Formats: sequence, C-alpha cells, structure tokens
Amino acid sequence: MRKLWPVLAAICAFAGAARAEGERAGDFDYYVMALSWSANWCALEGDARRDPQCDRGSGVPFVLHGLWPQFETGWPSYCRTGAADPSRGDTAAVADVFGGAGSAFYQWKKHGRCSGLSARDYYALARKAFGAVTVPPVFSRITKDMKLPASVVEDAFVESNPGLARDQITVTCRAGMIQEVRLCLTRDLQPRRCGADVIRDCSLQDAELNAVR
Repeated sequence: MRKLWPVLAAICAFAGAARAEGERAGDFDYYVMALSWSANWCALEGDARRDPQCDRGSGVPFVLHGLWPQFETGWPSYCRTGAADPSRGDTAAVADVFGGAGSAFYQWKKHGRCSGLSARDYYALARKAFGAVTVPPVFSRITKDMKLPASVVEDAFVESNPGLARDQITVTCRAGMIQEVRLCLTRDLQPRRCGADVIRDCSLQDAELNAVR
C-alpha cells in the first residue's frame, strides 16, 4: 500500500491542477481557442434549450465556444479579478461570435476573468483570435448528416491555415459526434504546441457531423 502513495499523490496533484478555481487573474501560460460544431452542439444540448443558434436557416458551421487561459497542465477558472462584468450591450455585441449573448457572458465568468483583461478587451481578443483562423469553406456546404474520421476535420484546418502544425490543433468528440476544434495559441495569439492534457485527438473513424442548420 505504501508504494501506491506516490502514484495517488501524483494523480491528485494533476486533478487539482485541472479543476482548481478562483486563481489569480492573468496567471496562465497560453490560450486554447475552442470552436464548436454548432449543429452537433444543438443536437446534444441546444435544441433542448431552444437556443436561437439552433434555428433552421442560421447557416452557422462553427461558433467560438471560448478562448480559455490554460496552464501547461490544467487550467484556471472563475478567477479573482477586479474587472467589472460585461454589460448586456457588451455581450450582445459578440453574440455573433459566441453563438449567443448568454454564452458570451458565461465564457467571461468562467474563463475571461482569468485573462487579466477587462471584459471588453477579452471579447475583442476573442473576436480577433476567431477571425484569424480560416474555417475551411467545405464545412459551410455540408447539407446532409454524415460520418467521417475525426482526423479529416483536422486535415482540413491544417490545409486551410498554412503554418498551423498538427501539434497545435486537436479535434474532440462527444457521444460519437465531432464536438470541437481546439487551437493552442500564445498570449499574443500565435499558434503553439498544445499541452499534454489538450493535445489528445479524437480517434473515431465514424464520427457524426450533422448538417449545418
């Protein structure tokens, strides 16, 4: 039993780093920008909420789930900050990027506060990061539900974004569906290698990708 203690201690230390809350704002190593496939999020969560993002005819392929401050291992959340929360006008102004004002406010509350920026500056940075990535045009033309290897999604982003390396992007799945494309960025939004707890790719060969709404 005594031999297990070092292993258990290491596991607990890792879990603590990953789930810690209330850290000091501005203390982080890099950003993870998560782009959600809107139609799949709607199938899993949004339809049940009657989220406007999920309306037919919205034509949205990917939305910005969040721009998340990250440690080399783990991430901060709900950080201590003196920055004021955004106004309704602030969140409404970035609803197009985040898929809704409610989502924009939640991302500020959980992740944006950890950036050390004001709410407006955080939203401006998130918009800039989102705008700097080329979403492969083929995704906006998906009109039928399909299944495909998750690696194909990564291939498309790497091909459409010269200079983006495979260790700087990862694709995640949830419930057998393509969930997100996550890109790792420096604090000045340059691509960088993802940390060990982010870099794991979805390996599904038949991941579902629902048609654009």
